[in-house]
Amino acid sequence: MSRKTVGIVGARGHTGAELIRLIAAHEGLDLAYVSSRELEGKPVKDHVDGFDGDLRFESLDAPAVADRQADAVLLALPNGAAGAFVKAIDAGEKDAVIIDLSADHRFDETWYYGLPELTRMSYAGQHHISNPGCYATAMQLAISPLSECLAGPPQCFGVSGYSGAGTSPSDKNDPEKLRDNLIPYSLVDHVHEREVSRHLGFSIEFMPHVTAHFRGITMTVNLWLQRPMKREEIVACYEKFYAHEALVKIIDEAPWVSRIAGKQHAEIGGFSLAPGGKRVVVVATLDNLLKGAATQVMQNLNLAMGFDELSGILPAAKSTEENA
Repeated sequence: MSRKTVGIVGARGHTGAELIRLIAAHEGLDLAYVSSRELEGKPVKDHVDGFDGDLRFESLDAPAVADRQADAVLLALPNGAAGAFVKAIDAGEKDAVIIDLSADHRFDETWYYGLPELTRMSYAGQHHISNPGCYATAMQLAISPLSECLAGPPQCFGVSGYSGAGTSPSDKNDPEKLRDNLIPYSLVDHVHEREVSRHLGFSIEFMPHVTAHFRGITMTVNLWLQRPMKREEIVACYEKFYAHEALVKIIDEAPWVSRIAGKQHAEIGGFSLAPGGKRVVVVATLDNLLKGAATQVMQNLNLAMGFDELSGILPAAKSTEENA
C-alpha cells in the first residue's frame, strides 16, 4: 500500500507532540506539515523529544491547509475552532480524511465517533472522524461491559494529570497551585458527561478533578446493578468483552495511574462488590495524551487509511504487557 501524508493543525500542545512522534515512526505515514502560529519557523525537533526530522512549524490558515492536499488532516485545536478548517478542506480538491480531536463534532451524527473498541463496527469509510475525549474514553471503557445490567446512572469520579488542561496558563495546569492539592471543576454538565451520556444512550454523572501529576487519568466508577452479581461473574464479563482488544487490559487489582503514564493501553480493574451484590466499583486508568488522545487518533487514522488498526501502536502495547 502506498504511503499516506498527514498534516497536523494545532501541533503546539502536548497531544500534538505525541502525534508527531507516532506519525513519524509509522512505516506507512509521512508528516506533510505541522502547523502552529506560536512556533512558526522553529524546528520541530527542538520542541518534540524523540523527533529528528527536518520539518519546521508553519502557521497555516484554513485555505492554506486545504491547498496542501494531505491525505489526512488532524485538527488538534481548542473547542470551537475546527469549523473553518473542515469547511475549507471539504471544499478543496483533495477528499481528505479529517480527524477532529476537539469536542466540536462529537455530537454530530454525520461524523463517525471513533472509539474503536466500541464503535469500529459502525465505521463505513467515513472521512469525518470525531476523536473522543480522554475522560470520555475512560468512562465508556469502564461502563460498557455492564451497560445492559445497570439500574441507574453510573457515577464517575475522575482525576487527571495537569497535561489535560492544555498549555494555556490556568490554575488547572499550574504546578505550584496543584502542589499537595486536588482541584475539582465543572462538577455538573461537563462536556464529557454529555458526550458519554449521548454515546452510551443513558445518563451518567461525572465529577472531574485535576492534580499535580503530569499525565494519566484515574476514573473510579460506581455502578448500581439490576440484580445481584458475584465478583467473578463481573470480572468474566469484562474479560469476555475485551478479550480481543490489545489496548484494553483487565487486571484484578485497582490500576495505578503511575503505571499507565507513557503507555498506549487502558487498564480496568478493582472490581469491588458491595454487600448484597448490587453495587460494584470499577477503576480505569489511561494516559490522557495517548489512549485518551493520540493513540486513539492513530487507531482511527489506520482504519481510515487502510492500515492495520494497530500499525505503529501494537509494539508499544506488547512491551507494556511484557513489562507490567
